[in-house]
Amino acid sequence: MKLLFKLQSLKLLWTLKPPNRTFHGHLRLLSSDVYSQYESIRQGKQEIPKYFNFASDVLDKWSEIEKAGKRPSNPAFWWVSGEGEEVKWSFEELGFLSRKVANVLTKECGLQKGDKLIVILPRIPEWWLVKVACMRAGIVIIPGTSQLSAKDILYRLQASKAKCIITTDKLAPAVDSVASQCQLLKTKLMVSKGSREGWLNFTELYQNQSADHSCIKTRIQDPMVIFFTSGTTGSPKMTQHSQGSLGFRPLLSERYKFMNLKYCVSGGEPLNPEVMEQWKSQTGLDIHEVYGQTEMGIICCVCKGMKIKPGSMGKAAPLYDVQIVDKNANILPPGQQGEIAVRSKPIRPLGFFSEYLDNPKKTAESERGDFYVTGDRGTMDEEGYFQFIGRDDDIIISSGYRIGPFEVESALIEHPAVVETAVVSSPDPLRGEVVKAFVVLSPTFSSTDLESLTRDLQDHVKKTTAPYKYPRKVEFVKELPKTITGKIKRNELRDKEWGRM
Repeated sequence: MKLLFKLQSLKLLWTLKPPNRTFHGHLRLLSSDVYSQYESIRQGKQEIPKYFNFASDVLDKWSEIEKAGKRPSNPAFWWVSGEGEEVKWSFEELGFLSRKVANVLTKECGLQKGDKLIVILPRIPEWWLVKVACMRAGIVIIPGTSQLSAKDILYRLQASKAKCIITTDKLAPAVDSVASQCQLLKTKLMVSKGSREGWLNFTELYQNQSADHSCIKTRIQDPMVIFFTSGTTGSPKMTQHSQGSLGFRPLLSERYKFMNLKYCVSGGEPLNPEVMEQWKSQTGLDIHEVYGQTEMGIICCVCKGMKIKPGSMGKAAPLYDVQIVDKNANILPPGQQGEIAVRSKPIRPLGFFSEYLDNPKKTAESERGDFYVTGDRGTMDEEGYFQFIGRDDDIIISSGYRIGPFEVESALIEHPAVVETAVVSSPDPLRGEVVKAFVVLSPTFSSTDLESLTRDLQDHVKKTTAPYKYPRKVEFVKELPKTITGKIKRNELRDKEWGRM
């Protein structure tokens, strides 16, 4: 699937047209007055606005420019399915349709500013309509992958106190199986051509709805989106972002007109040198790596014009003071391994998440001295380039999916054959790393065929949690290594897997 949404971050960057203005001493071309109006804020000459709404202050401004004939007819949104089906919307069309959806959410579903809505959809056009509609109505959207299990959905509904859920007919049965345990869930919307008892048909409602809707006035610190993080040492946390951190901050990045493929960006997990070399041999282009987190977006990056160092994720991104610190928040010298941290005091940078919702303890634990600690370990060289070493909390990143060992271990321990288990990352040539489970068996299963039992355990995890989290490798052991206090030495198991012992 390919998609183009001009105001979202893109995986592919495009080369500049010939420049026609000067900005910060460099010849560049700003994409439009929508961005140039914030130039004084970028230069520190004007304070950040008190009120901001991405739908009204950006998308609708683009629509006005479009109506006035001041921009080319390039689509605001361009979606292509795997079968070749295309959907193209201008900014005016995107505004028209998203207002209709906003009316569905407020009038048909009774949602108000600050209410929470979970959307579990594949990347189809309706996903973006719901996203923009929530901005217009001040509704807090909570996106979820379509691979979530019924157990995952139940946890998210109960933790977020969401009043509405939007999903497909494929996942509707999973929602129905847990809905009775979610007293605050009032409305279920289904994106489907068919119907289901207890569900409203999203498509029919928004097609027949009025497009007359006034965008609500939101403060820049008002909540906009909640992301559930991967469960590492506990259940997934709710990371709340505001209109400012997720909506306004990108406007300070100075997005230009790009026409031809020239720069490629990779994020999510480090690329090994072989992949970068093969990409360049096939395309002639370098890959610029970026590093970030749900909590604050991009933290480090290899910007245009910067030297590319294989294995490095670049330097600190604008607005952020990134350092390597020790357990006491002391800044470490170049070359010394420590924890990647971002200065958060005395002024919390724009772009930071607001809090871990309903979890003040975790919010407090993320701060150390004057820094927010990422939980990732790394180093910084003499030139300010950072290199990622690994997660401090044992998170597993497999094919871009972030998987918390705790969730997998919790699923495995439910199986009657499992007495004890520890889950760690294991190297894989295709996925970078995969989930590996070390399992201590119950004596009653000691004579069971291990190949058959492995498949049984894998299937059990797939059914209990999201399918992509299942252990692709299983090793049966007599006992797990432990500290004197009885804590499992996961670092020892992981180091053994990666050949560090």
